Amino acid sequence: MASKVYYCDLRTRHNETLLQKLRRLIKTAGMGEIDFEGKFTAIKLHFGELGNLAFLRPNYSKVVADFVKELGGRPFLTDCNTLYVGSRKNALDHMDTAMENGFSPLSTGCQIIIADGLKGTDDVYVPVEGEYVKEAKIGRAVMDADIFISLNHFKGHEGTGFGGAIKNIGMGCGSRAGKMEMHSAGKPYVDQDKCIGCAICQKNCAHDAITIADRKASIDHSKCVGCGRCIGACPKDATRPAEDESNDILNRKIAEYSLAVVQGRPHFHISLVIDISPYCDCHAENDLPILPDIGMFASFDPVALDQACVDACLKQQPIPGSRLDEMPHVCEDHFINSQPATDWRSQLSHAEKIGLGTREYELIEMR
Repeated sequence: MASKVYYCDLRTRHNETLLQKLRRLIKTAGMGEIDFEGKFTAIKLHFGELGNLAFLRPNYSKVVADFVKELGGRPFLTDCNTLYVGSRKNALDHMDTAMENGFSPLSTGCQIIIADGLKGTDDVYVPVEGEYVKEAKIGRAVMDADIFISLNHFKGHEGTGFGGAIKNIGMGCGSRAGKMEMHSAGKPYVDQDKCIGCAICQKNCAHDAITIADRKASIDHSKCVGCGRCIGACPKDATRPAEDESNDILNRKIAEYSLAVVQGRPHFHISLVIDISPYCDCHAENDLPILPDIGMFASFDPVALDQACVDACLKQQPIPGSRLDEMPHVCEDHFINSQPATDWRSQLSHAEKIGLGTREYELIEMR
């Protein structure tokens, strides 16, 4: 059976702002049918890397948080720390970045919680019936919530083709160990040129997998369990994750992590297809958008939502001078042309296969 996906364009009139229109969209799409009374509600979004300006403005998150509060819920904004080196590697830097990018209790109407704790290691092992993942490692605050809402910036992505609801949920809710599991078939390693032999990684390893010799650390992969604590602890960013998983398997693992996050509790998903940059908001820069702004979408089904957003994008013409415009057009698919090293379809087909949702949808336009 096709899932319902609600859509509205970005046109406004004198009697309604864009933020009021977003509120009307999520209400029309049925978000108010969820019983929020007294429930902790995680609103998962991306706070944006420092320097990036394509991330969603905090004003949008306030609309969602205020709506949850009107219905008696207790919302909080959340994200997990990053696996890579950047301005969101630990909770303190992550919070500083969120604040600098405009996210605060005043601007969003609710508190911010970094879901996997100070160093990205506060996680919950969630059983999931996947082909690649049996226990997803999810940030604890995400799993402690009674209700899960995803607020997604739909854009391109170098690893998955595009980043929408499933990418925001699966990769975004993974702890450092979870992100490493999705990205890698192996274990972390030490960049010997950067290592200073301080032994902080060794002190943080619970499995006696790290040794220091000649003032350099090394990791015994026969003992390492891939928890990623050493990555978060290293003051010189010398401990690095292996990124040796194929993009197709990365896409499928992200889908399985998403299933682990939403299974067994109410969930709802909102995607804003605006500022469609070719790369993830994890970049400290954002290139010229590859496509024009399209609109806002909402659904109870993250798979149908992503498919509807993709289809809307494929109907558009590339923005002149953008990465998409400059890349060879080998097919009629904008995301494959923009990122030829990956095929986004592997994510949605696998998500449908494991029961996360359906790619069949009924698009309902709200005027």
